[in-house]
Amino acid sequence: MENTTAKHVTINNAADISVIIIYFLVVIAVGIWSTFRTNRGTVGGYFLAGRTMVWWPVGTSLFASNIGSGHFVGLAGTAAASGIAVGGFEWNALFIVLLLGWVFVPVYLTAGVITMPQYLKKRFGGSRISLYLSIISLFLYIFTKISVDMFSGAVFIQQALGWNIYVAVIALLCITALYTVTGGLAALMYTDTVQTFVIIAGAFVLMGFSFYEVGGYSALLEKYNSSLPSQTLSLNPNEYNISQHCYMPREDAFHLLRDPTTGDLPWPGVIFGIAIIGSWYWCTDQVIVQRCLAARSLTHVKAGCILCGYLKLLPMFLMVFPGMISRVLYPDDVGCVEKSVCNKVCGTEVGCSNIAYPKLVVSVMPTGLRGLMLAVMLAALMSSLASIFNSSSTLFTMDIWTRIRPQARDKELMVVGRVWILCIVGISTCWIPVVQAAQSGQLFDYIQSVTSYLAPPIAAVFFLAIFVKRVNESGAFWGLMGGLVMGLCRMVPEFVFGSGSCLKPSNCPKVICGVHYLYFAILLFFCTAILVLFVSYNTPPIKDKHLHRLVFTLRHSTEERVDLDWEEEERGRKARREADEKRRAKNDEDQIERGEQSIMMKIIGWFCGISDTQAPEPTEEEVTEASKQLPDISENPLWKNIVNVNALIMMTVAVYFWGFYA
Repeated sequence: MENTTAKHVTINNAADISVIIIYFLVVIAVGIWSTFRTNRGTVGGYFLAGRTMVWWPVGTSLFASNIGSGHFVGLAGTAAASGIAVGGFEWNALFIVLLLGWVFVPVYLTAGVITMPQYLKKRFGGSRISLYLSIISLFLYIFTKISVDMFSGAVFIQQALGWNIYVAVIALLCITALYTVTGGLAALMYTDTVQTFVIIAGAFVLMGFSFYEVGGYSALLEKYNSSLPSQTLSLNPNEYNISQHCYMPREDAFHLLRDPTTGDLPWPGVIFGIAIIGSWYWCTDQVIVQRCLAARSLTHVKAGCILCGYLKLLPMFLMVFPGMISRVLYPDDVGCVEKSVCNKVCGTEVGCSNIAYPKLVVSVMPTGLRGLMLAVMLAALMSSLASIFNSSSTLFTMDIWTRIRPQARDKELMVVGRVWILCIVGISTCWIPVVQAAQSGQLFDYIQSVTSYLAPPIAAVFFLAIFVKRVNESGAFWGLMGGLVMGLCRMVPEFVFGSGSCLKPSNCPKVICGVHYLYFAILLFFCTAILVLFVSYNTPPIKDKHLHRLVFTLRHSTEERVDLDWEEEERGRKARREADEKRRAKNDEDQIERGEQSIMMKIIGWFCGISDTQAPEPTEEEVTEASKQLPDISENPLWKNIVNVNALIMMTVAVYFWGFYA
């Protein structure tokens, strides 16, 4: 069978290229339309879309932000290697998004915050916890999200167009950074809606062609277990006996729940470990929560979460099964074992399961539709990348830059947020070679394992912060630090020794790397929770007057809250008022110069939605008055009951699918 190499160009005809160009024109048009429709010159307008979003852009944006090209490449690749169990990551989300809409978002709304570190700062006081969360979140964005999405998008372009992987990455970044920098969150959420339709429509078409090519679902069940690469015949006979499982498809490939000791994704880890990682991602991660905070009411948040949950049923059928079909159709490429062959096929020695989805696209799709599928992959890549860019810029601007410069006003924050996007793009590009070699070439495993070592302590602290009033700053901080040390003790050796390949396993000691990463996530979550509670109960509690509308039991409280960070807030306001006075004095002196401001600067300001006129900093009286106006999380009883019934229906559907494939 002919091997696929990067030089084998398959999208080079007028039909495919015109489809891609039309797609880009539509996305740019929607971006420009939404940019003019919304206020992007203020912090609330740029980062929270002015809190005007209805349920359907919220739901589609949650889905599009989550489904990046890493999902197409990673889910399909892991499915090609080991079967449907990886779909558990997707179906677990059906329950977790309900936790987001019904439990976490009401508290975030009543707290009146824009970012997750801001919530922890109000809940616990001090600044060390919020600073730590900002830094660890940015670290996770760069090393598990941005670099993975860029790599997987580039793998696809490399297969389709024959470009060098770094040229592909830079081209993708330029387009995405352009509409993220200019538009703000509203532009992203409207373009995400367009991207979601493109992603689902294109993936359905490919699924149809794939099942047709393999001979239907029953043929897949029959053929998958015999999809062996022909290279196995040339392997050393001794190695053949030792490493037969390396190229033999798993016997439990069509089971979601697998053996707790020998399974590659053991069932206790799939049920409990994924729930912990999912709680961090869906309920405390800036990218996701920011979309919910942009909704116009709590009912719209809940309806958006339900829509997202229904959409999360699809990846099993749109990505996981096609990945397995790809292995059946192209066992020598997708299932390669020998280093030299893998290197020739996909440029890495540890395995080529990551090319399962791109290989399918360029091989089974007819002319014109191949261009559509490349557009789908770019849609998935750009929507998730743009979401992460916007959210990481929110985190850096609101939680780190305002700490460095408390007197910074809206205009400065807008500029800093956009410059930060350019910085993380550079850092992420440098990390791509590590992603390429990690976790035996199975991208999805790499993402989940890194997350399992760093995210459970954050999930534990958020759960306890929202549900347990007695938890205080010392407990939360030392819990996070203890959890970080435990996580690094597992993560660092795994990267130092390397994840190895099936024929040549890693030398990492069993005592460290022998515990499955999902089991490790469960262990880490409970160890952190115990440490948080132990320290909290041995140090003074936080008084109720500081907790109104910051914990779940007090979310409907109407009493005045004395924020623990009010002194710092007041210092920041004072610094901004002083800066305003200096600026006004300087403006009076430089009135003539201001009139002759360069045309170029005016164009840049208009392009980015940055206004020269600055709203004055509120006075102390205005701040006091504003603090008395409580956030509204009331719901219309009719719509509240409708979304609650829909949530129950969705959970029933989820339980049915879990039961069917368990």
